[in-house]
Amino acid sequence: MIRITIVDDHAILRRGLHQIAAESKDVQVTGEAGSSAEAMRMLRATPCDVVLLDISMPDRNGIETLTMIRREFPKIHVLMLSAYPEKQYAVRALKAGASGYLTKQSAPAELLGAIRTVHAGHKYLTNAAAEELANALGDDGDKQLHEALSEREYQTLCQIAAGKSLIDIAQQMSISAKTVSVYRARVLEKMRLKNNAELTHYAVTHNLVD
Repeated sequence: MIRITIVDDHAILRRGLHQIAAESKDVQVTGEAGSSAEAMRMLRATPCDVVLLDISMPDRNGIETLTMIRREFPKIHVLMLSAYPEKQYAVRALKAGASGYLTKQSAPAELLGAIRTVHAGHKYLTNAAAEELANALGDDGDKQLHEALSEREYQTLCQIAAGKSLIDIAQQMSISAKTVSVYRARVLEKMRLKNNAELTHYAVTHNLVD
């Protein structure tokens, strides 16, 4: 039996994932969490084999949570399940130690297949994620400017490009607006951009936002 823990801040989605697992004879949900902190407490109390982890959560984001899980529970396989398309976060998740990346639009059969694949110790990549990973494996000279950003800086870049205000971004990331401003300044400096307009143009040109 493959024991899974579902980490997502939307109760309805957790229920749906629970139902998908219930239809399988070899997958069992042993825990659910709605935040990063809750997930870590759950994993310390209840053993599992695979974690289904969302990117966007109310306290720490999925990539940061993934790093914590990999550090404290190296034998647990983490399958990222996100509303964001592969082009935005798949490569970052895989580089941070994820065993696979799926979007929430994936079919139930594909999800169950991905769970079995990562539990067996293999990576699970959609065609889109595999393409993004292949593109990221070029020479260092071919790396894009945004690849040098930290996870928080990259989040800030994507959120600003999506038209979010500093206050909205601060609420999403559970930090102060002043801290978001610091991240924005770092993004502009590292990417040699002058303002939000140039930042947004870069993000759209490189398909970092829908």
